[in-house]
Amino acid sequence: MPLALWALTLSAFAIGTTEFVIVGLVPTIATDLAVSLPSAGLLVSLYALGVAIGAPVLTALTGRWNRKSVLISLMAIFVAGNILAWQAPSYETLILARIFTGLAHGVFFSIGSTIATSLVPKEKEASAIAIMFTGLTVALVTGVPLGTWIGQELGWRATFLIVSILGLIALMGSAILVPSNLKQSAPAKFSEQLKVLTQPRLLLVYAMTAVGYGGTFVAFTYLAPILEEVSGFESSAIGLIMLVYGVSVAVGNIWGGKLADKMGPVKALHIIFTALALVLLAFTFTAGNQIAAVITVLIWGAFAFGNVPGLQVYVVQLAEKYTPNAVDVASGLNIAAFNVGIALGSIIGGVVVEEMELSDTPWIGALIVVLAIILTKVSGFLDSRDQGAAA
Repeated sequence: MPLALWALTLSAFAIGTTEFVIVGLVPTIATDLAVSLPSAGLLVSLYALGVAIGAPVLTALTGRWNRKSVLISLMAIFVAGNILAWQAPSYETLILARIFTGLAHGVFFSIGSTIATSLVPKEKEASAIAIMFTGLTVALVTGVPLGTWIGQELGWRATFLIVSILGLIALMGSAILVPSNLKQSAPAKFSEQLKVLTQPRLLLVYAMTAVGYGGTFVAFTYLAPILEEVSGFESSAIGLIMLVYGVSVAVGNIWGGKLADKMGPVKALHIIFTALALVLLAFTFTAGNQIAAVITVLIWGAFAFGNVPGLQVYVVQLAEKYTPNAVDVASGLNIAAFNVGIALGSIIGGVVVEEMELSDTPWIGALIVVLAIILTKVSGFLDSRDQGAAA
């Protein structure tokens, strides 16, 4: 795998840390800023909405720019957003900082995915995307637990300062390692970009992405309060449990990419979604026992992000078939779909916390993932029908 791919992974690590560290800090921020748990949970949703808006819109607007220039500009915006979060005088300012940072995140993973696939042979595309997204998973293994611990020991603002420094290191890494002459497809015309939004096969995969990935976040957004209030863990233990979750995610992400390469994305996604729904359902019953809760979180991590490489490579494959002049835009819209799922999942989780119980969030998340299984079956059926018609 080329060095440029590892430069993307380094940037993904910094971005992944800032996205997911908030999960471990929800109770801390809620207490410090005197807002409710669902209000603190909105910091997850609104960041995701920033990504959802930024991915397709800014990907389209920067289509004619040099790819390396775009990457470095995005990391500069990312650093500025985290500095604003560090200095945020109020809850409202923190919201603005999160949205601003999310805008950069969306474009990064959009163009990063297409750059990753252009750097390797076709048979290694899913693995290349998996390696890039390993930056997210390593962030879950190290960045999120460490950021959670820092936030609890030194205050949540210190976490955003550290993330700003990480982003600066990632920016320098991109400047040094990413080549300037990256392959760049011709920017799509507006009509071609619009075609992505009207292509039923792509819309179906975006729906799979939103519900399959988003179902996890109904419970994951409130994992820290669940572990404290339902499982009975001390707040000091949350960082360690996030470490357990992150290690499992790292393994599951690479495994998911290899499974998608070996079996094809549809079959791999069916297996992963089914396992994810079962684990979420189980967590409803195991959350009340500390040992069982940790074991379930460990298994959950293996499947929660295992669907990412398969979903992303599936979109790229379908875009090359149905909208070949707008693959970047199609990829960007799938990043948007991931984050629409995160936003909707955490909003639904907030409603559940307000109207029901914390322990109800996992089984409701499982029901949402079941919908992803149904959509995956439909998409696989359409693939088979198209192949039959072509033969």
